[in-house]
Amino acid sequence: MKKKTVNLTKEGKADLEKELKDLVSRRPQIAERLQAARAFGDLSENQEYTDARAEQKTVENRIAELEEILKNVKIIRNTSHDKVAIGATVTVTIAGKRNTYSIVGPVEADPLNGKISDKSPIGEAIMGKKAGEFYTLPNGNKGKIISVE
Repeated sequence: MKKKTVNLTKEGKADLEKELKDLVSRRPQIAERLQAARAFGDLSENQEYTDARAEQKTVENRIAELEEILKNVKIIRNTSHDKVAIGATVTVTIAGKRNTYSIVGPVEADPLNGKISDKSPIGEAIMGKKAGEFYTLPNGNKGKIISVE
């Protein structure tokens, strides 16, 4: 099976490591909930037990996902400050509005907080472009790169 490299910024990796640590620290609390719920008796009609098992499953799945991501991480650094690349902070205009984004890998993307993936429609349209260049989004909207840092 081919190893899938996950591109993350240094900050993105630190955020995932913190999330992993927080999830692992929840394991004892979940185990206590399960133990207390078992004491209520019949597990087939025990909503507390069902809820604790569901939480345990969610937490364990996310832990496994984070461990896999962190095992295959490649820290990205923006060495070029003149072209849009992963790790760059870019100010663009889209439909007359000015927006600033950090370009990150898909795992780290958080558009509501200004982090867009290089694989997103905007990311793909601006990758490799320099300040002053124009771009066109798949929906036909046009924009301009204002600055690249």
